[in-house]
Amino acid sequence: MRLLEALTNGEFRLTETFPDNEISLYAILSHRWESDDQEVTYEDMIKGQGRDKAGYDKIKFCGEQATRDGLQYFWVDSCCIDKSNGGEYQKAIRSIFHWYRRASRCYVYLSDVFVSPYDSNDIQRWESDFRNSKWFTRGWTLQELLAPRSVEFFSRNGVRLGDKGSLQQQIQQKTGIDIQALQGARLTQFSIEERFAWMERWKTTLEEDKAYSLLGIFDVSISIHYGEGMANAFRRLEDEINKQTRCIQDLLSSIWPRLPLRANDGANIRIGRF
Repeated sequence: MRLLEALTNGEFRLTETFPDNEISLYAILSHRWESDDQEVTYEDMIKGQGRDKAGYDKIKFCGEQATRDGLQYFWVDSCCIDKSNGGEYQKAIRSIFHWYRRASRCYVYLSDVFVSPYDSNDIQRWESDFRNSKWFTRGWTLQELLAPRSVEFFSRNGVRLGDKGSLQQQIQQKTGIDIQALQGARLTQFSIEERFAWMERWKTTLEEDKAYSLLGIFDVSISIHYGEGMANAFRRLEDEINKQTRCIQDLLSSIWPRLPLRANDGANIRIGRF
């Protein structure tokens, strides 16, 4: 994992790549991507470019907020992953859920919500804009909402609106996600069907990402093959979930051979809604 380091002069720089078990405390950004030409990339960071891009503002925000929260390091997917390196990109896609889970803070940057600092405590003034933010439609943000322990929401001008605890009613009504999941309950407490249902409202630019963005939610891993199509991606995801479920059942039956299975435990899943 490669991080950004906030420097004392207000600038920031990329770190070397750390093994996952040696990562320092860090903040992480959740955001909706701009058009590709407006996102600050890994190459931009290496060359010291990208300040004129629209995506630079959220990187700057994340670094400044992390510093205020006493964190020296932070992570932003657009510029911390070298997408030209196929091996690195494959690993990142399969690791992102766990990177968000281990983050000390997750900042959600709502680029389409503006709130006056004087109105931050008056939810009636910005609740409609919050609910209608396109952040709630981007497929990858589903796991970014569920994985971290601390998720805080900010307007594009840096006003803190609340966290997924104080805003859980609005988030639940918008997404249909169970309150307990928003409160940090283990995702294995929810049925396979229920977790797939959460994804129905979220969209991805690349069709395969609708499956790939669920890997962490089901705690499985598959190789990334863009171009295979959504149906094939979901088929491989389904196979991996079924394989994991059977392994768990075999383990349980060997320990407690007389333990009755729940109604759904013995059946393979079939994904028909996608």
